[in-house]
Amino acid sequence: MMDWTDRHCRMFHRTLSARALLYTEMVTAPALVRGGAHHLLDHDAAEHPLALQLGGSDPAELAQAARIGAEAGYDEINLNVGCPSDRVQSGTFGAVLMRRPELVAEACAAMIAAQPREVTVKCRLGVDDQVPEEVLPAFLEAVRAAGVRRVIVHARKAWLKGLSPKENRSVPPLDPALVHAMKATFPDLHVSINGGIGDLDAAEAHLARGLDGVMVGRAAYHDPAAVLLGADARIFGAETPPATREGAARAMVPYARAHVAAGGKVGQVTRHMLGLFSGRAGARRWRQVLSEGASRPGADAGLILEALDEMERVAA
Repeated sequence: MMDWTDRHCRMFHRTLSARALLYTEMVTAPALVRGGAHHLLDHDAAEHPLALQLGGSDPAELAQAARIGAEAGYDEINLNVGCPSDRVQSGTFGAVLMRRPELVAEACAAMIAAQPREVTVKCRLGVDDQVPEEVLPAFLEAVRAAGVRRVIVHARKAWLKGLSPKENRSVPPLDPALVHAMKATFPDLHVSINGGIGDLDAAEAHLARGLDGVMVGRAAYHDPAAVLLGADARIFGAETPPATREGAARAMVPYARAHVAAGGKVGQVTRHMLGLFSGRAGARRWRQVLSEGASRPGADAGLILEALDEMERVAA
C-alpha cells in the first residue's frame, strides 16, 4: 500500500471505523535510521489504533527503527516480509526474506528487545519455486521462537522473477486453506489472513472458521464503505451507531480545511475519498467533481461539500 495509506487516507478511514487497526505505508528502516526521515512517522492521535509497517533486513537497524517508531507513539511495529516490488528486493527485504527465516527471526528478536510495543510479521506463503506447505510452517516456527505472537499471512506466493508487483497481487492463486491450516498447526499464534477479501461477509467467514483476524488492503481503499462501514458493529460488537458515507465525507471537511490552511493541497486528502460512494447513484459525479476540482487554483475543503451536493443532484 505504498503511496496509498498515508496519513490523510488513514484519517479518512478512521471516520468509517473507530476500531479497525490501521497500518502505515511501509517505511524503510534505513530511511529512519540513516536518513533521519522522522517526518515519515507523522500522524494524528485520532488515527489510533495504528501500526507502523517497517521494511529492512539489518537486525540492528530494524531494532533502532522500531525504537523510533515506539517513541513516536505507534501501537504496533510490523515487519513487512511480503512486498515483492523491485525496489524492495534491491534492498534485500520484503518478500525476498521468505528465503531467510533465520535472519527474519534475528531481526524480530532485536526489535522486540529494543522497545515495548508488540512486534508482528506480515509474510507470504513463499516465493518463486518454494513449496508453501514446507517453507511457511518453518518460517512461522522461526519467528515464533524469536518471540513473535501475531502474524498476517498474504495467502499467495510472490513471484520475484517474472511477475510485476501489480501481477503479484492477483496472478498467483490464493490458498486460504493453507493459512487456516497454519492456525491449526500454531494455535498459540494470532493468525490473520490477507488477500482476496473484498467485504465484511468474507471477513466474517474467515473469522467464523477460526482465524484471529483479517487484513484488507486494496478493497478497503477502492470501496472503503463496503469494508469499514459497519465493521465496528459486525466485527467488534460495538454498540455505537454506525457511521454513514455522507457523515464520513462531512467529517473530513474540517480536516481538509486545516490541511489547506497549513499549506497543503486539498487533493492530497480528497484523492483517497474517490471510492466512498462506490456502487451508489451519483458516484461517478462524486469522483468527477473531486478529481477535476482538486486541480483548480484555490481549491479548498469546500470541494467535498460541492461534490456531495452534485452527487445528490444527479442521484435525485
